[in-house]
Amino acid sequence: MSKQQFPVADTGEPYVTQGMGEPLTAKQAVDLARAFKAIGDPVRLRLLSLIASHVDGEACVCDVAGSFELAGPTISHHLKVLRKADLIEGERRGTWIYYRVRPEALRLLAESLLLLAESQRSAVGVPA
Repeated sequence: MSKQQFPVADTGEPYVTQGMGEPLTAKQAVDLARAFKAIGDPVRLRLLSLIASHVDGEACVCDVAGSFELAGPTISHHLKVLRKADLIEGERRGTWIYYRVRPEALRLLAESLLLLAESQRSAVGVPA
């Protein structure tokens, strides 16, 4: 069986899963877990969706605050969690920070899950 690899993370280190060669390293597992934990919160998942669907694919707290019954600082905290998980990036413009989704980070999560599913499927003999 050929050794398939997960997409390469920003660290340059490929993600590989058990059954396809090697298991994830501790660092890879921590990085993926941080990202999945970040989007595991409904507010943060919705923030990702709002930012991605906003005009020009970017938004600041002032643009998304009206969609929540949360204070601005709480929304800023959730944005900080998404940023620390490398799911969004921000650019300061005057007093506001405009956020945009990092599609490559979301693609990494999606492809990681897909490769795990394919690995499990081939391990139990289910056709692709």
